Amino acid sequence: MKAIAFIFARGGSKGLPGKNIRSLGGKPLIAWAIEHALAVKRITRVIVSTDSIEIAEVARAHGAEVPFIRPSELAGDDSPEWLAWRHGLNYLLDSDGVLPDAMVSVPTTAPLRLPEDIENCLDEYEKGDADIVITVTDAHRSPYFNMVKIHPDGTVGLVIPPESAVSRRQDAPQVFDMTTVAYVARPEFVIARSAAFEGRVRQVHVPVERALDIDTLLDFRIAECLLALR
Repeated sequence: MKAIAFIFARGGSKGLPGKNIRSLGGKPLIAWAIEHALAVKRITRVIVSTDSIEIAEVARAHGAEVPFIRPSELAGDDSPEWLAWRHGLNYLLDSDGVLPDAMVSVPTTAPLRLPEDIENCLDEYEKGDADIVITVTDAHRSPYFNMVKIHPDGTVGLVIPPESAVSRRQDAPQVFDMTTVAYVARPEFVIARSAAFEGRVRQVHVPVERALDIDTLLDFRIAECLLALR
């Protein structure tokens, strides 16, 4: 199977400005994703898609390809990343004349992942019958037990009221948090559709200690602490 990894890294970030090249554990955040992807033998190329010249230079210095600069209209705060996925695949189609068997997205925001987490996603994808494989981890809250919404009259209720009262979270239907550890998708599906759940979705479970998603300075500090414990 020919798999090509993409790392999508915008230059702008409101939650944590400059996070993709911010130093974590002695190297830029994006370097963790590049190293994880390069460590997976089934991945034949690691391509960074960015609108930032600075990020591009850092990515190349750590072993990734940056064959194009992403258009600014695909790198705004409100730009769906799915469109950047499609843009990257269309680049491959234009340059190589063929799509890979699998597109792997390795987000910069999950530096605590291990290469084996990406391997597990590829294993699940190779089983067939999936348009995309996502990663999940144990949920911290449950919509059946301790996640609430505010009604128009100001009262509060559960997001999903269960058929009968649930007194312990363990008795509620099991739910999971989606993570940004890795994604493996069928390229034709990404080009033809607009979102993951428009197709057949499979999952790989990742332990919560490897599933941290860095979006804020607090997340970054937590990552620093967890890395120090490894």
